[in-house]
Amino acid sequence: MTLMTFVYLIAGLVLLVGGAEVLVRGAAKLAAQFGIPPLVIGLTVVAFGTSAPETAVSVQAAMNGSGDLAIGNVVGSNIANVLLVLGATALIAPLIVSRQLIRMDVPLMIGASLLTFGLAWDGQLSKIDGAILFTGIVAYTFFLIRSNRNSLDEPDDEFAAEFGLNEPAKPYAWLINLILIVVGLVLLVGGSHFLVEGAVTLARALGLSELVIGLTVIAIGTSLPELATSILAAFKGERDIAVGNIVGSNLFNLLSVLGLAALVSPSPISVSPNALAFDFPVMIAVAVACLPIFFTGYRINRWEGLLFLAYYGAYTLYLVLFATGRPAVETFGHAMIGYVIPLTALTLLVVAARSWHKQRTAN
Repeated sequence: MTLMTFVYLIAGLVLLVGGAEVLVRGAAKLAAQFGIPPLVIGLTVVAFGTSAPETAVSVQAAMNGSGDLAIGNVVGSNIANVLLVLGATALIAPLIVSRQLIRMDVPLMIGASLLTFGLAWDGQLSKIDGAILFTGIVAYTFFLIRSNRNSLDEPDDEFAAEFGLNEPAKPYAWLINLILIVVGLVLLVGGSHFLVEGAVTLARALGLSELVIGLTVIAIGTSLPELATSILAAFKGERDIAVGNIVGSNLFNLLSVLGLAALVSPSPISVSPNALAFDFPVMIAVAVACLPIFFTGYRINRWEGLLFLAYYGAYTLYLVLFATGRPAVETFGHAMIGYVIPLTALTLLVVAARSWHKQRTAN
């Protein structure tokens, strides 16, 4: 392992984050010039843009035959988005959870997690599996646009303000925005290449599997846009956007990123037994845990954010112990699965039941 390995990793992350930002801004403004409403742009261009780093890395890894890296990137990003990003954001300010998220988006996230797990159960994701997943994100996007059609003409959309979509178009603006899109795509492709190369080299040098590197280093790196967006939204007081951003990103990661990666991969993406036995169940458990936590007063309190962070720390510690072959990994795993997780689940169910009873009594 040389200094260039770390240069590749850092350069890849910087290019990915920068490329996603440039791509989203160029695409959003170009779409606005063609008369596409701001809300539609937010639900499509911006939503896809926040998952652009995961898409670039997973597609690049799949095309290079690094299936574990592609799977680890998506599964690890989904776990990090909820436990790390929402946990850190909730510590800044308690987060507001909309009723729509609880009634529709979170159940859809759970369903997408179960669907992906079911498709990967045979140890691979084929092109047919990829087509099924990608069809899901297309249907979800059309459903979002249709269900929000009454809001299409609202001028005060947050995406319009953030990306300057209501500003008068300048001469040759379309050409400038087209150049931004091209530059963003080039940065994403280059960044994904550097990051995948650096990650594979690092895994080999440390004797770690590509799956573990994908679940940790790559997952956290590609989740940086979500982390920045959610923390910034919390500081601005837009606490409902912070939660919606994470749930939407997780849906896009599973349906769009993995679906596209499986479609472009020259051969079926292999899914390791370790991922099926541990990481996929953790991802599903994290998604399911959102329901009782989100349901308690339709907010994520600071203590719940701290709980998320503690679980992410425990999950990362388990991965490190497992990867390094430490004897304590089995004891640690049994303690988490046999005691800590069931106790937490029982506590959350009791809190959710009390909250539901109070709401029914108040009504």
